[in-house]
Order: sequence, then structure tokens, then C-alpha cells
Amino acid sequence: MELVSPGIGLIFWMLLSFSILLVILKKFAWKPVLNMLAKREEKITKALSEADEVRSQMNQLKADNERLLAQAKEERDAILNEARKVSQKMYDEAKVKAQEEGNRIIAAAKDEIEVEKQKAITDLKNKIAELSLEIAENVVKAELSNKDKHAQYVKSRVEEMKLN
Repeated sequence: MELVSPGIGLIFWMLLSFSILLVILKKFAWKPVLNMLAKREEKITKALSEADEVRSQMNQLKADNERLLAQAKEERDAILNEARKVSQKMYDEAKVKAQEEGNRIIAAAKDEIEVEKQKAITDLKNKIAELSLEIAENVVKAELSNKDKHAQYVKSRVEEMKLN
């Protein structure tokens, strides 16, 4: 029970030692501790302001990145549209050239067919004429191989000439 109801002497010595401790702390430790706390507070304030500044810079960079991304998307779309236009133009030009080339080839083929047709007709006429001459020659030879028939043929031709 002594701890619960301390004596006057104990209280006196405790107050004296506590006061001495406070004086020593105030003289030697209090200013450095307060200076350290002030410096720490200053560092924390500075770090918070830098963090706010970095946060605002990050927001600015984010906004710039979004703007650049939107601009890049617009440029990409413009390039793709231009490429589509060029591709379609090249396709249309190739199609027109192919049609022109096809028409030219068809016209050349028709001309060649016509030339070959005329050659074939000419060859056929020549062949028919040759065959006709050959047949006529064979008929005339057969007719004229006999002297009586020959004389009769000449006589009939002479009479026909007189009649005309």
C-alpha cells in the first residue's frame, strides 16, 4: 500500500528529480528536438508540394498523351482513307486498262480471224478453180480421146458460134 499512498519525502524527491530533468532537457534537448521537428515538418510540406506538383504534371502529361493519341488516331485515319482512295484509284485504273487491253486483243483477234477467213476463202476458191480445171481437163480428155467424138464436138462448137 505504500505505492498507493506515497510519502511526502518521496513526492519531494520525485518532483526535484523531474524538475532537474526538465531543466536539462529544456537546456540541451528541447531546441534540437524542436528544430528536428520543424525540419521534418518542412520536408514533409516540401514533399507534399512536390507530390502535388508531380501530380499536376502527370495530369498535364496524361492530357497531352490523350491529345497526342487522338491526333495520331486522326492522322492514322486520314492516312488509311488516303490509302483506300489510292488503292481504289489504282484498282479502277487497272480495271480500265485491262478492259482496254481486252478490247484491243479482241479487236486484233477479230481482224486476224477476218484475214484468215479471207485467206481461207481465197484458198478455197483457188482450190475449187484448180479442181474445176482438173475435172474439165479430164472430161475434155475423155471426150476427145475418141476422134469421132472430137470431130463431133468441134463441129457442134463451130455451129454454136455461128448461131451466136
